[in-house]
Amino acid sequence: MAKVILTHEVTGLGTAGDVVEVKSGYARNYLVPKGFAVAWSRGGEKQVEQIKAARIARELHSLEDAQALKAKLESGKVKLAVKSGLGGRLFGSVKTADIAAAVSAAGLGEIDKRKIEITAPIKATGDHEATVRLHDELSATITLQVVAAK
Repeated sequence: MAKVILTHEVTGLGTAGDVVEVKSGYARNYLVPKGFAVAWSRGGEKQVEQIKAARIARELHSLEDAQALKAKLESGKVKLAVKSGLGGRLFGSVKTADIAAAVSAAGLGEIDKRKIEITAPIKATGDHEATVRLHDELSATITLQVVAAK
């Protein structure tokens, strides 16, 4: 087992700034190389406070703000134009940064790309769904309309 400090939110494990114990292979092969965590040390405790302060600054301040944003996000579809080939297959896939940019371009508000979860890779045009964690107890489902760019 290895003790690590999470630098990003990891689904099923914790949020940024949490100190968690995971299997050493998971930490060594996935969390640390992807930048989701750093190895725990006594000096790293100072980092925990900085990470938590940054997370608090990024979070929505109240549950009411989060509920208002949820209502806006779930009210309609977000249109996302991407390059595609024959049959509606995309060149690559839709990333969370693309979704965050499309939401802000649609005038629905600013969301952090790290709070967006895509269950399956989006590699074709059509309607898809993504989940946004707005608050600790609240998440919204965005309907994405992926269309071919002209």
